[in-house]
Amino acid sequence: MFGRSNDPQDATPVTAQATPSPDGKGRPTPKRKEAEAANKRPLVPTDRKAAGKAGRQQAKEQRDREYRAMQTGDERFMPAKDRGPQRRFVRDWVDARWNLAELILPAAAVLLVVQLTLSKAAPLLAALAILVLYVFVLAAIVDGWLMWRRLKKAFAAKFGIDAPPKGTMSYALIRTFQIRPSRMPKPQVKHGQRPS
Repeated sequence: MFGRSNDPQDATPVTAQATPSPDGKGRPTPKRKEAEAANKRPLVPTDRKAAGKAGRQQAKEQRDREYRAMQTGDERFMPAKDRGPQRRFVRDWVDARWNLAELILPAAAVLLVVQLTLSKAAPLLAALAILVLYVFVLAAIVDGWLMWRRLKKAFAAKFGIDAPPKGTMSYALIRTFQIRPSRMPKPQVKHGQRPS
């Protein structure tokens, strides 16, 4: 009942054929020793000088490709932090707007020169120049906060999410405080040209 069958017709011969499996492998799994031998590589290359030179050359080519992409707006080769439609929308929103923050560096340079030149001759005017600089910085911070509020609303309307992803606010504000010609990736929209 539970024993082996003595009937020779029940025993079907099993042939070891290499039939392709549904996943398409079509070959037997290699033994562990063979797989490890195939993956063995030296930890330190035999010609370290040539390997270092090749690594530096590869890194330089990658940097050049990223720089060209940042200049032209080609998102395929941009760094990961700048890729995607959401980051592009943030960049275009900031670049289309006149921001007080982008004028901080030129204003600070002018006001500090005025303060240094007038410090001996007219100390009151020198103090006034520094005060104007502080007021300008505070106004730029308020302007950046207003920009972020409007950007959040536009972002939610465009992408249909409640809150932008983490890091979007700092991405937008850092770009706001950069002088427009020095922004990377380069601005792809003109002032006043709002992104759709």
